[in-house]
Amino acid sequence: MFVKTDPEKIKDNVFKLISKDWLLVTAGEINNYNMMTASWGALGHLWNKNICIAFVRPQRYTYDFMEKYDYFTFSFYSEKYRDMLKFCGTKSGRAFNKTEECGLTPIESFNKSIYFNEADLVFECKKLYYDDLKENNFLIDSLQKEIYPKKDFHRLYIGEITNTLLRDK
Repeated sequence: MFVKTDPEKIKDNVFKLISKDWLLVTAGEINNYNMMTASWGALGHLWNKNICIAFVRPQRYTYDFMEKYDYFTFSFYSEKYRDMLKFCGTKSGRAFNKTEECGLTPIESFNKSIYFNEADLVFECKKLYYDDLKENNFLIDSLQKEIYPKKDFHRLYIGEITNTLLRDK
């Protein structure tokens, strides 16, 4: 159902994919994983590698999986999965089995990470670097105060895109 492709051949608008269409960030292994909806993230080129950047707050259940496993996935879906994305973004994997609740079909990737059969596009990423956003590094105080009133700053994970999978239409 998926074909491996070069990430440079993706024709989608990455700004729309991330901010408007949303995505699932998933980490773990086939018998133990979690996913969360994200509307923040980045795709680009860094250190001579094609990369994804995921932002995860420490209180999110997915954070534990991002910390433990070497790989994570970004997966993108058609509009018909909007309700699933809303559910995965508002419900915790600690309290709900999101896969069952949303009727998703997990697939183990080439490197043992997880994505879902319902996706249209998947980036499999190997973690290269992480860092925590820091209060003192914000150059615009109002931005930090608006987004982080509880000072629950995101951790960012930079991952090398090791596989790009496109739904075979």
